[in-house]
Amino acid sequence: MLSQLVRHIHKEHLLAQGEEVLLAVSGGRDSVVMAHLFHRAAIPFAIAHCNFHLRPSECDRDQALVTRLADQIGVKLHVVHFDTRAHAASHHQSIEEAARQLRYDYFASLCAAHGYAAVATAHHADDSIETFFLNLFRGTGLHGLRGIAPSSQWGENLRVIHPMLCFTRQQITDYCTAQGLAYADDSTNFLPVARRNQLRLQLLPLVEQLYPAYRTTLLTDMQRLADADHIYQSALSHHRSQLLRPYDSLLPTAPPMQYLLLSALPEPRHTLLYELLHPYGFAADTVAQILSSPRSGALFHSPTHTATLAADPEGAGLALFVVQRFAAATMPVVEHRIVEGALLPTAADACCVSLDADCVALPLALRPWHSGDRFCPLGMEGSRLVSDFLKDLHLNRLERQHLLLLTDSSGAILWLVGLRLDHRFRLTPTTRRTLCVEVKW
Repeated sequence: MLSQLVRHIHKEHLLAQGEEVLLAVSGGRDSVVMAHLFHRAAIPFAIAHCNFHLRPSECDRDQALVTRLADQIGVKLHVVHFDTRAHAASHHQSIEEAARQLRYDYFASLCAAHGYAAVATAHHADDSIETFFLNLFRGTGLHGLRGIAPSSQWGENLRVIHPMLCFTRQQITDYCTAQGLAYADDSTNFLPVARRNQLRLQLLPLVEQLYPAYRTTLLTDMQRLADADHIYQSALSHHRSQLLRPYDSLLPTAPPMQYLLLSALPEPRHTLLYELLHPYGFAADTVAQILSSPRSGALFHSPTHTATLAADPEGAGLALFVVQRFAAATMPVVEHRIVEGALLPTAADACCVSLDADCVALPLALRPWHSGDRFCPLGMEGSRLVSDFLKDLHLNRLERQHLLLLTDSSGAILWLVGLRLDHRFRLTPTTRRTLCVEVKW
């Protein structure tokens, strides 16, 4: 098993020569064997153990066992204690979610503080098979059918590696027995309550009765699915670069957007659009709504983004615009000064404007526009609805939501910020004083 471990680490590029790794050791058989193999392979490592205080007597027993193991092989041990139930309650999480977040955040802090290249967990081939079935039944698509990847990422800074995926549960058990290693069983692993336990204890034994060699067959198929997913992701990356484009809004107050032309979507349109929008949190049924009855002005929401349908900027049909949702908009600051004479802005700037100071009632204010607002666009004597003016500019709903108006103390609209000045407050040959206004974010 030692040479098999080393080959797996090299084949999957899990660790470079001389890199020190942090091993997550619970005290169970799998993680104890992992620590023993790493010690024999002379790979530099330290051990991290989390005491979640969920099983009072067992948790203290596990910590004592891991402490003895670290002492025996002479490696550094990091131990942390969590009030997992309190964390789960305060963050509205399940116990499993809370424990996962707590431990991986802790591993990330240790790797950052001590320079460990990654954290290694002891997930093995049977764990990967269980993950395959869980994902299959939940419907996670091709990506989830790869099982557990050899390496993954937790957040932005923590790399997680799985060096034990090359072993089955039986191989690990046989090694543990042959080496006489002490380990502790987690009693909750034998309770058919959690979905993973139900698979392990009830479904997979039946599968093994029907197909005794299912592990070998399924692991081979999972590798093929991983290869297929690699090809699939490459194709998606190509489509993403071709179809998703940055949108340069006429409105300087609008946030960054992306858009894609619906008519440019090749078949299968639903699957491709779902994959393009999935990173923005949009669900499959939302994608179906977008394609089934595309209507200009329709809004669609995900937990993190909003999308709308509007005319393509290039005039080629209907396009889907996507923008990140913000919990709270930040109102910019208005700065102004008055100078003698008619002074035009020294440079073209969408966030600066010059007004006739004698026509303006200070102080100034910024506000969002509302239905029914009217102003006199520069160059016109009569008034227009702001909504009609925006429609003529072909601004989509996401842009229009971010339009700000500059008003004076009388409530008069002086400027559609970044778009058009009100004709009544323009500079004229009779202007004696100029009000120079700048909107800053």
